[in-house]
Amino acid sequence: METLCLSQSKITKIHDICEGYNNDSAELINILHATQGTFGFLPAEVQEVIASRLDIPVSKVYGVVTFYSFFTMTPNGKYPISVCLGTACYVRGAEKVLEELERQLDIKVGETTNDGLFSLDCLRCVGACGLAPVISIAGKVYGRVSPDKVKKILSEYYYQE
Repeated sequence: METLCLSQSKITKIHDICEGYNNDSAELINILHATQGTFGFLPAEVQEVIASRLDIPVSKVYGVVTFYSFFTMTPNGKYPISVCLGTACYVRGAEKVLEELERQLDIKVGETTNDGLFSLDCLRCVGACGLAPVISIAGKVYGRVSPDKVKKILSEYYYQE
């Protein structure tokens, strides 16, 4: 088994989270949610600690992490961006908005900018179909977004730094 690169305090925190769920493997999703809430993401080292503590294979933990889109193995940016690619948004040009975000940020879906400010992801529906196409940045929803509005929207976040 590879050597973990986690500090003892982080390992203890993961153990505490698992203990909060009685080290019950049936609570894996809740444990992963709580752990991601604490660390922001679930890298391989964290998954190994959870698997060991729950006495389950790492492959089971990895399978859950990679199956559910909520979980991430890479750190999100300070301002995570989600582009809705549901039917209404897609038909109204969400793909072009996504391409413009990738161009402006110089990243692809699933990546984070070098400065750590933005990460880019897609989702299936925000529930605001009447405002399509829709993006959300750090939980704030923007409707009727077109590629020419992307630069202005992003500029709001650069000024907050």
